[in-house]
Amino acid sequence: MPDLTSDPGLGLSFTVKVDGKDLGAFHSCDGLGVEVAMEQREEGGNNFFVHQLTGRLKYSNIKFSRYVNGDTQKVAAWFASMANGVKRSTAEIVAMTPDERPIARWGLRDVLPVRWTGPSFSAGSTSPASETLEICHQGFHEPGKP
Repeated sequence: MPDLTSDPGLGLSFTVKVDGKDLGAFHSCDGLGVEVAMEQREEGGNNFFVHQLTGRLKYSNIKFSRYVNGDTQKVAAWFASMANGVKRSTAEIVAMTPDERPIARWGLRDVLPVRWTGPSFSAGSTSPASETLEICHQGFHEPGKP
């Protein structure tokens, strides 16, 4: 069995805070990324290359998954707080080792929840109940700063 404390890439968890409120730890974080839209321009008489011009930045939605636990209520409370109006938030994602040492942080701005998917219940199922939270954002910022 590998020593999980010597390799920070093994056994990671991801804690999520929205406007400083802890939503708990998740066992997977998918979609953390950004893409630069590129525009190609061909110049007449120049057959050696095509100009590559940068365009907009596109941030992908981020999906977090975990087994249902006591922190599930924190996500429900976040969604419930939007009943009287949706407010964009800041968020922080922290990648943690099994012994809870932070190894990377990402700050997100203008965060909104997109979707929460709860567990499917079946009397014959032996798999643990899990949930998925999907958020969107409009860019990164230095963690701890808006």
